[in-house]
Amino acid sequence: MSHNYSPSIPGRGALRAACLALLALPLWAASAFALSSPNIPLDSPIYAYLEKLSGAGLIRSDFRGIRPFSKAEAARLLLEAEAALKERPEVSPLASEVLQRLKELLPREYGLYREEKVPFFDYNLVASSRLRYVYLDGTPRSYERPVHDPGNDGVFGIGSGLRPPNPYPSLALQHGTEGTPFLPNNEGIVYRDGHNAELRFSSEAYLGRQVSALIEPLFVYRGSGGAAQLLLNKGYVKLGGGGLELEVGRDANWLGLGARGAITLTDNARNFDLVKLSSPEPLSLGSWGMVKYSLIASRFDRTVTDGAERQPWFYALKLSYKPASDWEIGLNLGRQVGGPGVNNSLGDTLRGIIGGTSADNSNGLAGIELRYRAPWLRNTEFYGEFSGEDTAAFWPIVESYVAGFYIPRLTESGRDDLRFEFFKGNNILYTNGTFPEGYLYRGMPIGHSQGGATIEFYLRYSHWFSPRNILALELYRTDRGHEGRVEVNGVRQGIERKYAGTISWNLPLVGDVDLNLMYGRERISNFNLANGVDQTNQLFKAEMSYRY
Repeated sequence: MSHNYSPSIPGRGALRAACLALLALPLWAASAFALSSPNIPLDSPIYAYLEKLSGAGLIRSDFRGIRPFSKAEAARLLLEAEAALKERPEVSPLASEVLQRLKELLPREYGLYREEKVPFFDYNLVASSRLRYVYLDGTPRSYERPVHDPGNDGVFGIGSGLRPPNPYPSLALQHGTEGTPFLPNNEGIVYRDGHNAELRFSSEAYLGRQVSALIEPLFVYRGSGGAAQLLLNKGYVKLGGGGLELEVGRDANWLGLGARGAITLTDNARNFDLVKLSSPEPLSLGSWGMVKYSLIASRFDRTVTDGAERQPWFYALKLSYKPASDWEIGLNLGRQVGGPGVNNSLGDTLRGIIGGTSADNSNGLAGIELRYRAPWLRNTEFYGEFSGEDTAAFWPIVESYVAGFYIPRLTESGRDDLRFEFFKGNNILYTNGTFPEGYLYRGMPIGHSQGGATIEFYLRYSHWFSPRNILALELYRTDRGHEGRVEVNGVRQGIERKYAGTISWNLPLVGDVDLNLMYGRERISNFNLANGVDQTNQLFKAEMSYRY
């Protein structure tokens, strides 16, 4: 719900500094090495491979808060790890195996990264592909519900009084759906009860070293009488590379350090059309460290929610800074502004772009994040994200959090790793009065998949027999209604509790084709906050992927 109590947004001073830094970045970008290349899918194992090399101490210049990586950026990190391994041959055999697999997946970029001449025109009709089968026995949770907004906020969960307390029941309306149980962050592709199938493949083309393009059609069949669909899942052209790149088209993005979810922007909802200016590779600031940035502009679809027609513009800004090799600091901003049904005067539009007041035509959230890699603890990583939707007397309010740790070498061999992640979404996270649908796109949160008014604990353990043979176990505990419950039709909402687990196994099938099997089961009490209603869901997934 849009409560703006000062003419600013969370971290206004920091965001002004970020904007000034963005204006200065082309000064460095002009001298940066540039090789244009398509982006790596956000669910590709390449990200896990790079994390594993970082955990072995072979990569130090990696950024995690801006994804996807371009293939050229992955090749840069691969070369960094390869050079480090020559100086440290005692590193576990797994690191050498991972390096070899990355070379197989990134042959063009690995071969051309340091070359002065590249072919004028090149293409790959089937750069990657994936065939997926999903059987779902269950019902997804609906996020549609009223929730109490208590007000009386403090800062970082401490104190009170920055915002007036609201009398009960002061309601905000949560909207949306989780999509498919067990399969969040699936680019908005939702599977139904019963049998589902999906086929996607990508084609790439290149002009010299400065232009690249990708197209990814997707065919999906949904169970329970759902019709088959052919979609353009991704399609874009990129110009530039290195420290300065322009991308135009449809693509997925992730702004945040979390692995399970991030508050500002993820690939949970459908990919939207965008214009993006970014640095696919970091810019050196000399003794001051390194920086990466991403600026995204789009426009959402027209919606009618609670009788209100809206079609806002959307922009997101991310600036990540590494003052030292083991630290990463990030600033996040996501904002909806303007369109039909709101005041589109120049004054309100400008206020919506640069900050919030009680009269502007925008809805946004902003936050800061931090990652620290502890070399003395087998390169264990600790990370956290803090986000606020409003400010009061300068201080950020309406707070949400992501925090976690990742142990890449749970055992000396590096073949076992462990991740824990915690999420707490504020009661009114992703709700808004100016834009009643909220911070959603096509019915799903564009940030964390679990939505607002939620607490979640997530644990993942995996064992690597080899880079292509990985066994993983995931456990979830998710609560909704822990705070903010209200009465609906005279009945008080219950606390919904979900206990879930999945087991997955990825293994090589033939050639460059991998097979992934996954089974998940969950038990939900007080389903959709209805007292005494229980729900059990289960899902089986089998997929074959080629150079994905």
